[in-house]
Amino acid sequence: MKPAPALNRARLGALGLMLATAIVDQASKYWVLNLTDLPFGDRIAVMPTLDLVLTWNQGISYGLFRQDGPLGRWLLVGATVVAIVLLAAWLLRAERRLVQAGLALIVGGAIGNLVDRVAHGAVVDFVYFHVLDFSWYVFNLADCAIVAGVAALLYDSFRPGHTDASKAG
Repeated sequence: MKPAPALNRARLGALGLMLATAIVDQASKYWVLNLTDLPFGDRIAVMPTLDLVLTWNQGISYGLFRQDGPLGRWLLVGATVVAIVLLAAWLLRAERRLVQAGLALIVGGAIGNLVDRVAHGAVVDFVYFHVLDFSWYVFNLADCAIVAGVAALLYDSFRPGHTDASKAG
């Protein structure tokens, strides 16, 4: 069995990115909940296509698998904890910096949303993007980090030398 890689500068940087992602996400949600009138139903127009409006997501991405009761809430918490542990283990073993950064963004975002689910019973969403008749779901900074992390992993998967097999050939 191969020993776990050491915490080198790149891994420490990825862990810092993970922590920063969770902190910035939670700070933005603190601002929304405590320093704006969004909890009272107000809407803040940021740009013609972007508003801030508070919603509570009791499901997972895009409100799927909505859980109204405590059992469902805690099952989502448990599933999120398992995902965070598995992704963090992958992060600590990853050798490529882009993979480390992508995983750090995903884990940091998942931690931010996990804190909401534990503290509030639902995830705080507040960014609302819309253009003409098209509107997107309301989301938060953790969701943006998760999407950016997945994009980084996808991009890395198409880069030359992605797999050990391609390095050997």
